[in-house]
Amino acid sequence: MTVADVVKVLGLEVFSGAEGLDRDVTGGYVSDLLSDVMGNADAGDIWITLQTHKNVMAIASLKDLAAVILVSGHEPDDNTAQQSDEENIPVLGTSMSTFEITGKLYELIK
Repeated sequence: MTVADVVKVLGLEVFSGAEGLDRDVTGGYVSDLLSDVMGNADAGDIWITLQTHKNVMAIASLKDLAAVILVSGHEPDDNTAQQSDEENIPVLGTSMSTFEITGKLYELIK
């Protein structure tokens, strides 16, 4: 499954990094603590968070994550979106809560 498939099925908004929509998704990780994601997320995961600052992209790139989903209507900071475009790691958005989008993503990729 690709990030584009996830976007389509879950009705997500693509804020930036559209060149990376063909990335393969192998799992998911949920945390708002950057050090937790850095220590525990796996390459190919979609990271679900409410963090919107540029450091999100540093972690996403370091861990080779497939994409980042921002929850509850949050939008990326301008420099986050710019870094997303440069790294080709999509930043996606939803108005759903963390709980709701996590359950939907789990059901989709399990």
